[in-house]
Amino acid sequence: MQLETDLSEQSFRLISQWLYQRSGIHLGDEKKVLVKARLAARLRDLQLGNFEQYLELINSHSAASEQQIALNSLTTNETYFFREEAHFEFLQRWLPKAPLCQPLHCWSAAASSGQEAYSLAMMLADKYGFNTDWNIQGTDINSEMVQAARRAVYPLAQADRIPLPKLQKYCRKGRGKDSGSFMVTPELRKKVQFFQLNLMQMSAETVRFDVILLRNVLIYFKATDRKYLVNQLLQRLKPGGLLLVGHTESINGYDEGLKLLQPACYQWLP
Repeated sequence: MQLETDLSEQSFRLISQWLYQRSGIHLGDEKKVLVKARLAARLRDLQLGNFEQYLELINSHSAASEQQIALNSLTTNETYFFREEAHFEFLQRWLPKAPLCQPLHCWSAAASSGQEAYSLAMMLADKYGFNTDWNIQGTDINSEMVQAARRAVYPLAQADRIPLPKLQKYCRKGRGKDSGSFMVTPELRKKVQFFQLNLMQMSAETVRFDVILLRNVLIYFKATDRKYLVNQLLQRLKPGGLLLVGHTESINGYDEGLKLLQPACYQWLP
């Protein structure tokens, strides 16, 4: 079948609306080229002739698997180990210096393929060891990223961003079929659990967290949705807990209990 490669303005708007309704993610007009590039492969794989046919498919109630593939394709997952290092330096200072006397719960709310959560885990393992009650939950809307995070296998090139002592302690170089990659050690992986989660469709809170990382996520949402999302996360944050956002993001004025401690690092004091 001949593929019609043009993505019309109407189809782009309908795809943008479809993504927004399912994730809250807003695509500006500048994202049209990206949408076309990411979905064109699916049209070829499915032998569809144009984007209109693909829209019809993902709007079908019987196409749940393709809907998830489309969602995975349209979400952005840029991440790396110890990204925005100032945040980890801040957490190192803020976390209790004494041994933990109560559980410490942390949440990487848009974990992508896991590097953020494992970076935090390396820091906590250095600080408290493995025999104390701390844990990290990582969530992401992209099912492929959640599976990658659980595997915890990364290209060797990504090891350059991990401080050498942590790399030697918490990572193992792949061999044989895994040569050219490294894996996070099983002991560290046990401290981190990953789940698929749509942040805009969260159920009632169960665990309250001491630290929530929501970095470089809010830029993909409209202003009203950003405030809604932050307020949802605050319901899952312990009083006195920390909420960290990206350095290009600000949540000043979102809640009167939010206190800015340093750029992009907030403490919630309701």
